[in-house]
Amino acid sequence: MSDVQKRIHETVTSHPVVLYMKGDARFPQCGFSATSIQILKLCGIDKPLTVNVLADEEIRNGVKEYANWPTIPQLYIKGEFVGGCDIMKEMYQAGELQKMLADVHS
Repeated sequence: MSDVQKRIHETVTSHPVVLYMKGDARFPQCGFSATSIQILKLCGIDKPLTVNVLADEEIRNGVKEYANWPTIPQLYIKGEFVGGCDIMKEMYQAGELQKMLADVHS
């Protein structure tokens, strides 16, 4: 496992909710990231750990490899990769994301 993969693993396993995104929760830098933050807020997650992939190219490329997922944003809950914005939307609409986040406090 490379250093960047170790850093990503440490981050996602040390925090209950992690969103790798463009920008941060207060200033998302793309529509998908903004939508992802809104979905988390609707689920009661007001302060997820956000990692701005625009600030670190190693992380931006490494997180795509880590999850074997080509796009950003990427949501992790309790160390487990959940998906990107479209998957978050589908899971929210089905009530699944709320269940996954029910016992998480942010």
